[in-house]
Amino acid sequence: MAQAHHLDGSDLICIADEVMVERGLEPEFPAAVQAQLAAIAGPGRDEDLHVRDLTALPWCSIDNDDSLDLDQLTACEPLAAGAVKIFAAVADVDALVTEDSAIDTHVWTNTTSVYTSARVFAMLSERLSTDPTSLNADQDRLAIVIEMVVTPDASVTQATLYRAKVRNHAKLAYNALLTWIDGGGALPDAARAVAGLDVQLRTQDEVAQRLRARRHSQGSLELETFQPRAVFDGERMVEIWQQVQNRARQLIEEFMIATNECGARFLAAAGGASLRRVVRSPERWLRIVEVACKYGNGLSKTPDSVALAAFVAKRRRADPLRFPDLSLVIVKLMGRGEYVVERAGGPPISHFGLAVRDYTHSTAPNRRFPDLIRLRMVKASTSRRRLLGRCAASMTLRCKPSAATVAARCCS
Repeated sequence: MAQAHHLDGSDLICIADEVMVERGLEPEFPAAVQAQLAAIAGPGRDEDLHVRDLTALPWCSIDNDDSLDLDQLTACEPLAAGAVKIFAAVADVDALVTEDSAIDTHVWTNTTSVYTSARVFAMLSERLSTDPTSLNADQDRLAIVIEMVVTPDASVTQATLYRAKVRNHAKLAYNALLTWIDGGGALPDAARAVAGLDVQLRTQDEVAQRLRARRHSQGSLELETFQPRAVFDGERMVEIWQQVQNRARQLIEEFMIATNECGARFLAAAGGASLRRVVRSPERWLRIVEVACKYGNGLSKTPDSVALAAFVAKRRRADPLRFPDLSLVIVKLMGRGEYVVERAGGPPISHFGLAVRDYTHSTAPNRRFPDLIRLRMVKASTSRRRLLGRCAASMTLRCKPSAATVAARCCS
């Protein structure tokens, strides 16, 4: 009997490389990109007097244990009557990845980082995304800052966007922070070293949970799909484990959703076109109605995000073990998310899954080209200069769905 062939890391890398090429993507950085990368000696600089110095704020990053490309920082400031000012900083990748450069052309082609079991095809090079454009601990970096006032009822009443210099005072990881939030462990050493950061984190967690509760009450879906991650021992894959949603992840998720909403509204108010990330009202809504009917739940024949959210929440409580299977069914029937251009005075395009009117991807410019486009648009609006031609042309977005297909195939 023939022996079964066990795939090792090099086999998976070869498969991933082949699929990237099949989909018209570039698995390796072209020579022109490598030459430009070699010329980048340090982080972006800008002596513009309008760039605020916010390095003294108690910024921290919260990400995966092994994440080195840090796109976001958060901080907060309690206000009167229970309101809290939330600060979110997003890395100013545009300071080094300029339009029409060799790196920008490569990014235009791949449009996103592609994550597979054996290899990450980073949108930017590893050195660029993990050092000069990353919001690394104890380093000054340029960023776009979104300042939001959140009231006790989780309404965002004020929002301001501006350019700033920031400094990450504590690099934290989801799992260690969750243990502390849940009361089962000590505050991580990096957080303990920053005076008052424990209070900051408690406040941020509380505000995030209020935002989350309000969002779900308005019809945002809380689905749970299987997110596998391969674990290797050298070249050999030894385990696949599930990435679990938790309060530490929710803290960042809620702030980034709020940031994306504020960013979309900022661009809309600036006039002209605005780039949105949406999941439209499901075309296969009647199939969703049929699925709900099998569980004894009636949904109207007209798409209703609040009713669907209530059904989903009920099924999560009734059968948490099988809930990921149901979630996957709902996700497939909802349809793909897409990038669209919303023009001033045009019809509104909402995000059905999040139950929000204004939404755009904006918080991961190291990993997603649309986020980099949006960052350039914000910088253009804040400095009151014309959008450069390539940035405006990018609104048509060659953000290929094939990138997601590559990730799905290589991880399966």
